[in-house]
Amino acid sequence: MAIKDVLPRLRRERGLTQEELAKRLFITRQAVSRWETGETTPAIDMTKLIARELDVPVTELLEMPEHYCQSCGMMFTAPGQRGHEADGSVNEDFCTWCYDDGAYTYETTMEDMIEDCAPRMAEAMGWSIDECASLMGAVLPTLKRWREDA
Repeated sequence: MAIKDVLPRLRRERGLTQEELAKRLFITRQAVSRWETGETTPAIDMTKLIARELDVPVTELLEMPEHYCQSCGMMFTAPGQRGHEADGSVNEDFCTWCYDDGAYTYETTMEDMIEDCAPRMAEAMGWSIDECASLMGAVLPTLKRWREDA
C-alpha cells in the first residue's frame, strides 16, 4: 500500500493532526498534506523518521511487495527464485541466493549484506547507493533472518 494510503490512517489513529505530525518531524504541514494526497513522497530517511514518530515498522509505510526474501529483502518476481530445504521442498521465506539445501548459503552480517546488495539495488532502482543502504538498514532488521526474536 502507498504511503498516501497508510499515513493518514496511522496519523489519525494516534490522534494527530497534520500540523502536529509536521511539528514532530520539524517540517511544514503542507509537506504532510502533499504526502497524504500522493503529490509527493518522503525520501527514505524522512520515511524512517515518520515510522519512528508513529511507532510502526518502516515497512508499514513502504510499498513492499507481498512476498520478499526474509534475508536480503529481494522481491520474488519470477519462478525459481525461492530457496530450498534439505529435502528439496521450496522454502517460501528465502531466496535461492541466501538459502539453499536447508541452510543459509553464506554467513554474513547485516552490515555486510547491505554493503553487498545496496550497489545492485541502486543500479536496478536508479537510486543512490546511500538511499539504498538507508532503506536496507531500515528494512533488514524487520526480516526473519535478522530479527532478535527469530
